[in-house]
Amino acid sequence: MPRLAETLSSREIVRSGLCIGCGGCAATMAMDRDGLWKPEVAAGQDDVAAICPFSPAAANEDVLAAERFPAPTAQTAFLGRFESNWVGHVAEDGFRTNGSSGGMVSWVASELLRTGAVDAVAHVAPVADPQSDGRFFAYGLSRDADAIAGGAKSRYYPVELSGVIAAIRAMPGRYAVVGVPCFIKALHLLRRSDPVIAERVTHLLGLFCGHQKSARLVDSFAWQLGAPIAQVKAVDYRIKDAARPANWYRAHLTLDDGSSRAEDWWHLADGDWGAGFFQNPACDWCDDVVAETADVAFGDAWVEPYSSDGRGTNVVIARSPEIHAMIAAAVVDGRLALTEVDAAFVEGTQAAGFRHRREGLAYRLTWRKRGVRAVKRVAPGAALPLRRKLVYRMRHAIARDSHRLARLARWSGKPACYTMWARGMLAVYRGLAWSHGRLGGWIDRVLPDARPK
Repeated sequence: MPRLAETLSSREIVRSGLCIGCGGCAATMAMDRDGLWKPEVAAGQDDVAAICPFSPAAANEDVLAAERFPAPTAQTAFLGRFESNWVGHVAEDGFRTNGSSGGMVSWVASELLRTGAVDAVAHVAPVADPQSDGRFFAYGLSRDADAIAGGAKSRYYPVELSGVIAAIRAMPGRYAVVGVPCFIKALHLLRRSDPVIAERVTHLLGLFCGHQKSARLVDSFAWQLGAPIAQVKAVDYRIKDAARPANWYRAHLTLDDGSSRAEDWWHLADGDWGAGFFQNPACDWCDDVVAETADVAFGDAWVEPYSSDGRGTNVVIARSPEIHAMIAAAVVDGRLALTEVDAAFVEGTQAAGFRHRREGLAYRLTWRKRGVRAVKRVAPGAALPLRRKLVYRMRHAIARDSHRLARLARWSGKPACYTMWARGMLAVYRGLAWSHGRLGGWIDRVLPDARPK
């Protein structure tokens, strides 16, 4: 039987595929062979039951959000508690252009610094020398708007919090932390048991999340763009072009000789985000798309006409009264070009993510699983059409096997071991997931009840 216990070690969480690599439990983290962070040296007693965001014994998002926002203006099953929802972009110079979307993450972080609400912001930025550092991005602390700007844009790369947590413990002050939902949850759980972190981490800025990728995605970019990974100096996952739709992602690599390589994700062997290539295994057991425990959360407006606007557009969920007031005042002053919207609008911009994290998660919770079993707010259930089950099974297999094939490609020095497999798997996946796909059409003809409802 899968284990559900009040005491859990970090090793048990890792072995069960539930470790997201956040670093909340560890003093030292190490990147494993698949390019995912794992705890190496535990911080004190190695019992992570109450502080691991994927622990079945830890407080869930509903409990944490109720503690953080006891009297919300509104609440929905998908968005959680909130004061207001917005769509639009930053009107002040630079923020929108410099960001991958509408510039709102950097603006809120900079505004908190400008007003003195915080002394520093913990966020992800490129490292200066990735070849010697062994990674392309890492968390750091910024104390002015220029430094915040250096960390703008999306970073689909594994990072961890252990270093910045240590820095916060070492230096008194008020800190804001930017992170994906599970990282924000991990900090809430840590705040419950660590009075220093509880006092100093005063603001939490969340990012909508589809899933986290491993470092092997950068290897795949390099293989497909003909760039030796040892010569890659910088990675940009989303080159912005105002003349192209915002959802036309374009990967860009800068090499140490100053040259560059770029390609649209659509043309890459693994360029369909929803297929799950190089997904962290723990992401299959998450039910939070929109950072329900963050003071404010940001995403892309993936609905028309915004998704076609290459300049980028944010959706924003303001949960704390403080952040709501900050945004509302800036809208009145013309600093932000935002329009208030209802919850249904925001939910529509993330429809695919909610489907995977609710309908798909319910199905995944019915699977046999060794070790620690996740306990989620979604009830296990398998009442799905056959094709939807096959889609979720295939996403899970692609996430697992993409790492296995990448290992083979790295070991053999033959990238085609991975890229040829990836193209074949993506073709089959698209046939299942798309209503007009050949395989999907065959399933509809042979098993008409399999059509998704």
